[in-house]
Amino acid sequence: MKFLCTSAILATVLASSSCTAFSSPKTPMVSLAQTRFSTTLPSTLVEDVDTIAPQSTQQLTEEQQLQNYISQSSTEPAAQPKSYLDDGFVFGLGDSGLERPKGKGANVVVEGDSLETTPQQVGMVSATFAGHAFFAANAINHLLSQTGGNVEVTALTSIATIVASWVAADLGSGVLHWSVDNYGNGRTPVMGNIIAAFQGHHSAPWTITYRGFCNNVWKLCIPFGVPTVAAITLLAGQENPMVSLFFAVFCSMEILSQELHKWSHQTKKEVPGWVNQIQDLGLSIGRVQHAQHHLAPYDGNYCIVSGFCNELLDNSGFFRWMEHRVYEINGIEANSWKLDPELRARTLRGEYRLP
Repeated sequence: MKFLCTSAILATVLASSSCTAFSSPKTPMVSLAQTRFSTTLPSTLVEDVDTIAPQSTQQLTEEQQLQNYISQSSTEPAAQPKSYLDDGFVFGLGDSGLERPKGKGANVVVEGDSLETTPQQVGMVSATFAGHAFFAANAINHLLSQTGGNVEVTALTSIATIVASWVAADLGSGVLHWSVDNYGNGRTPVMGNIIAAFQGHHSAPWTITYRGFCNNVWKLCIPFGVPTVAAITLLAGQENPMVSLFFAVFCSMEILSQELHKWSHQTKKEVPGWVNQIQDLGLSIGRVQHAQHHLAPYDGNYCIVSGFCNELLDNSGFFRWMEHRVYEINGIEANSWKLDPELRARTLRGEYRLP
C-alpha cells in the first residue's frame, strides 16, 4: 500500500514538472519562470544521466563525491531580466533587461503600448476635458448666482480658486510622481500602466517626446477623469461651487502635467514660442529643473506642473519622511533606496533633507 501511494505521488510530481517545462508561456512572469527551469535542466538531469554508468560499476571515493557536490553547488542559474510587472523593475535600469537607446531614441516599455495616437485616445481625452470645462463653467455660474450677479466678486473668487488649484496641482503631481516612481509595478490595480510608464521613462527619457498630445496624456484621464470630478461635485453640493471649480481645474492640470513634462524634455526649437515663454515665467516646469530629477537615484524634483513646490518639498525632506513612514508600516523600500544605499541609511536615521 505504501509503495502504491509513493508511486502515485511520484507520478503526479513528474506530470506537473512536464507540464511546466513544455507548456507555452502565457504571460511574462510564466515565461521567466519557465526560462529559469529550462536553463537548469541540462545541469541537473543530463549530468546525472552521464554519471549513472560509472556509479553502477564502481563506487566513487569520498573525495570525488565531495568535488562533485562542490561543482554542482557552485553552478547558479543566470540572473533573469526583470519585467515591468515585477517589483524589481526599478526604473527599467540594471538587470531589467531593457536597453537604453543612445541619443534621443524611443523605447516603449509597456507591452501593447504604442507611440501612435488612436481614435479611442482622442475620444477619451476630448470627452474628459469637455466634462471638466462643463463643471468649471457650471461652478462659476452658480457662484455668480450666489453673489447676486456681482461680476467682480465672482471673477476674483474664481481666479483665486484657479490659482490655488494650480499650486495644489503642482504639489499633487509631485506626490503622484514620487509614488509611481518608487512603489508598485505594472500589475498594480488601476494605476499599473501609469506606474510602468513613469518607471520605464527613466530607461528612455526621450520616448515621451515622440508621443502626440492625446497619446501622451490619456492614461491620466482614468484616475483624474469626469467621474472623479462628478463625485466630488456631488459630495460638495451646489452650495459649494468653488469646490467643484477647484477640482475641475486640479484634475485638468494633473492630466496636462504629462504634456508639460514632455515640453521639459524638448529643446526650445522643438516647441512653440509660447511654451518657452510660460516656462520662463515659471508657469510650466522648466528644462533645467526637471533635468535634476533625471540624476540617479531620482530622489527629488518630482513636481512637474510648474515645479513651484520642488524646492520646499526637497529642502524639508517631505518625501524621505513619507518613505520612512511607508517602510515602518509595511517594510517596503522605495526604489530610490535600492539605487543608493546611503540614501536609505540617511533616511532611516531620520536625515530627510536632500544634501
